[in-house]
Amino acid sequence: MLAFDARDLTVKGRWSVAPGKQPAGMAMDRKNRRLFVTCRNEKMIVLDADSGKVIATPVIGKGIDACVFDSETNLAFSSNGDGTLTVVQEESPEQYKVAANVKTEIGARTMALDAKTHNIFLVTAKFKPAAAGARRCAMEPDSFVVLEVGR
Repeated sequence: MLAFDARDLTVKGRWSVAPGKQPAGMAMDRKNRRLFVTCRNEKMIVLDADSGKVIATPVIGKGIDACVFDSETNLAFSSNGDGTLTVVQEESPEQYKVAANVKTEIGARTMALDAKTHNIFLVTAKFKPAAAGARRCAMEPDSFVVLEVGR
């Protein structure tokens, strides 16, 4: 078990994610030292983890939550509440492009990667219409589902 004293930790750097706004998810390519930050203005910001330099800004879906990076496939994923999963391909440590926008289901934002199978797992439920003045829609009882996305 790793033990440490939080008083020994220091902030190493502070970088802007502009043109990204309202960051919500983050993943890392440790080999190439790249950070992937998903932002609520439909951008994934790819940063150099050492300098903070913005490398790429691929367009992603709406209503983002999570971000994961698969180091074996060199794919970064953005789970989007609009019912899509954006797949960003790392062509080189300096070039990134949207490889696919996979249709999932509305609200499927919470995400996990199975590093063995390279499949993505997402969860969602059916939603009731939003109540007047409510910030979010209520979920319908007994409608929770787990989605598995793979090749």
